[in-house]
Amino acid sequence: MLTEATAVNPAVATAPLLQVRGLEAWYGESHVLHGIDFDVAPGEVVTLLGRNGAGKTTTLKSIIGIMAKRKGSVVMAGTETIQLPSRAIARLGVGYVPEERGIYSSLNVEENLMLPPQVKPGGLSVDEIFTLFPNLKERIKSQGTKLSGGEQQMLAIGRILRTGANLLLFDEPTEGLAPVIIDQIGRTIAQLKSRGFTIILVEQNFRFAATVADRHYVVEQGKVIDMIPNAELDNNIDKLHGYLGV
Repeated sequence: MLTEATAVNPAVATAPLLQVRGLEAWYGESHVLHGIDFDVAPGEVVTLLGRNGAGKTTTLKSIIGIMAKRKGSVVMAGTETIQLPSRAIARLGVGYVPEERGIYSSLNVEENLMLPPQVKPGGLSVDEIFTLFPNLKERIKSQGTKLSGGEQQMLAIGRILRTGANLLLFDEPTEGLAPVIIDQIGRTIAQLKSRGFTIILVEQNFRFAATVADRHYVVEQGKVIDMIPNAELDNNIDKLHGYLGV
């Protein structure tokens, strides 16, 4: 599978920003990941597709280091991170936006935005974030509990962009959002890609994923079982339907 990926995208073979090999992870005694393998090149947007429970979210949590038990190899920009705590991995420039978004309801938009520390130079300024998400500027003094689901997602993404992270892990960023907000999230991902950010996207909506991603890794039972270049998605749509059960 990795041979297919590298054949399609030589950059992955020569200079991956992220290289995952033999990644395993457990929740207590439950063995969830069984040897995840994939690469991501600098500036790529890749998706992890699969059915619920396939191990996609666990993969992101393992990359950022918040799984208590994991083994294998996760190399970020030449640094092996499998034994590092999550705070050290974040300082390498990895940002994680969880599915639940993690907005503090007692803090307003501005306070939520400024809460995470900067981990590297080069983060977006507050003005740049407001340019991406004008809604946030309008709601800057609103409490987290007053925000819509779409506004919470914008805020969760915006505060990671301020930290200087350049590898972004997005878990189900369009889940439960209105189509107009999904379109805005898609435009934001395209702008981030144009600025050189690298993005791993866990997404159930593969039609949305097709509008933003370069490649799609299919995860099943804790393993990557296929890789489909976005340019070949139409030719593989029946196979993908089979994988996803749709």
